[in-house]
Amino acid sequence: MYYTLKINTPKRIAFVDITEKVEEIISKSEINSGICYLYVPHTTCGITINENYDPSVISDINNVLSLLIPKSGTYEHTEGNADAHIKTSLINSFAILFFENKKILLGTWQGVFLCEFDGPRERKVYIKILPC
Repeated sequence: MYYTLKINTPKRIAFVDITEKVEEIISKSEINSGICYLYVPHTTCGITINENYDPSVISDINNVLSLLIPKSGTYEHTEGNADAHIKTSLINSFAILFFENKKILLGTWQGVFLCEFDGPRERKVYIKILPC
């Protein structure tokens, strides 16, 4: 069994903190301690774990990605979102989290982000929770 988290992203590029929503799903499961797999089934949207205390970190990540992979470039993919596909490949489409006592084991400043590169859209995150 897996859970589906639906997120409406607000704009073309957005990093949406989903940490609390993932923890809510873990807390509702029957599993107290284990592994939580997160998978984003989209080619222009990814997932990452990074600092969620200082918003300038996310801004810096976005700025560097946009500098390295501009929206307008010499791309063969002509739908206008080639940059989003490349950014998603670099960020990744999955994350693995450990949790104990229904709490995600993150560092002090860490959070889980859905990384939108071609929004706004409704996105899904599939979540699989396993005991260990």
